[in-house]
Amino acid sequence: MTEAFDLADELGPAKIVHVHNPMLGLKGILVVDNVAAGPSIGGLRMAPDVSLGECVRLARAMTLKNSAAGLPHGGGKSVLVGDPRMPVEAKERLIRGFAHALRHEADYIFGPDMGTDESCMAWVKDEIGRSVGLPRELGGIPLDEIGATGWGLRHATMVAMEAAELSIRNARVAVQGFGAVGKHAARFLGDEGAILVAAADSLSAISDAEGLDVMDLIAFKESGAAIGDYPRGKRIERDEIIDVECDVWIPAARPDVVTEANVDRLRARVVVEGANIPLTTGAERALHSHGVLVVPDFIANAGGVICAAMEYQGASQSAALAAIAEKVTANTAEVLRRSRDSGVMPREAANQLAIDRVKRAMRLRRWGIC
Repeated sequence: MTEAFDLADELGPAKIVHVHNPMLGLKGILVVDNVAAGPSIGGLRMAPDVSLGECVRLARAMTLKNSAAGLPHGGGKSVLVGDPRMPVEAKERLIRGFAHALRHEADYIFGPDMGTDESCMAWVKDEIGRSVGLPRELGGIPLDEIGATGWGLRHATMVAMEAAELSIRNARVAVQGFGAVGKHAARFLGDEGAILVAAADSLSAISDAEGLDVMDLIAFKESGAAIGDYPRGKRIERDEIIDVECDVWIPAARPDVVTEANVDRLRARVVVEGANIPLTTGAERALHSHGVLVVPDFIANAGGVICAAMEYQGASQSAALAAIAEKVTANTAEVLRRSRDSGVMPREAANQLAIDRVKRAMRLRRWGIC
């Protein structure tokens, strides 16, 4: 718990709940960071190595993301220890058990995240009636199917490229994490004339300076194959994607993939953060000092939670996509304008934008509680 207290400040966390059920082999954590604007929305992440510190940081990222996007929701996050590739029956038992244990935590609305998907949210909905990112059959807007987060990344990238005085046509793009977020970002940017020159999954990577066929690569990946086994291009080690020369580098995998130890290897002009907290603060600072434009995670990748909030309000898919385009475009432009005008990193400008909005909401709550 000392780790969580070390990360606490005037915004939160408001609540930390540990769940342990030895009979189910269940170990999980919920962090409700701040609910000044409304009940928190945040994804359920499942991995063998999730931790309290990671959950606290991700919950704060959701507070900032929801606030920056102007949503009537606070930030929260939950993590569940386990291999997301376990047999479906075992995974369902764990997720249902976790949801049931948190059935009275009304300040938290489950959403999908790394290791969970629409089916998982359907199990949660069945258990406690409180989740977003549901399958279409249950009235949801399938975030992964339509590529909601990738759609937002497309708009953030377009704004960033203009700010960097670069053209998206023939821009070379590398995507680290060619999954539910990364593949759609590559697809949407490809529609604008960008060229995918490298992609990586959790096992391996592939590169081709002449460009990869995005739709063919998506089909290959969805067949269950490792991306490094793609028959065209050059197979490289998973982490070597950081060395690929490109115009736009999109991290869409785990936290802290670029740190002070490897940031000097990155050879991009623009970084658009598709994952949550993919770069350390020191790495972002180093890139900023070298003139690399970095669009922070909770500004660039807000498409998924905007879509989820719209779903929770009963909006249509077309309305959700329109809201993503409008909000992500406007927020990216505002953050980059503030960064340019004040001479601070985009991260600092984004933090100030979001924190100001959270504090205004907190002042309207009884006793100013979060």
